[in-house]
Amino acid sequence: MGSKVKLYDVFGELLYVLAMADGVIQEEEVETLEKMLAGHPWGKEIKWSFEYERKQESDIEDLYKKVILFCQDYGPDPEYQAMLEVMEKMAEASAGIEKSEKTVMDSFTKGLTERFKRDIENLRDSGQ
Repeated sequence: MGSKVKLYDVFGELLYVLAMADGVIQEEEVETLEKMLAGHPWGKEIKWSFEYERKQESDIEDLYKKVILFCQDYGPDPEYQAMLEVMEKMAEASAGIEKSEKTVMDSFTKGLTERFKRDIENLRDSGQ
């Protein structure tokens, strides 16, 4: 299981992937991100991670795979729901949620949900 600090780094990476899903980061997306994270205890760390990936111009496919693998290994956490809310507001910020952005959000949700269901089933099957 990874650390909580790394989880927030990964959230910043995921938000970068979402913002770049349509090929360009909109100023409205960044403004919404900043507003949504302003009250979050780890908001500065999440934003720093987002900006780091932005400066690096990271490949979003590779980064997304890394995010999913980390989250699957990390396991369930209530913070995922908060992050999905930030993702949705950020995607809506410029011209509504585009298909590519919806794909990222749906894939993230589905990928983790399926993995966590499998983990629970495996625990049940092993008698724990």
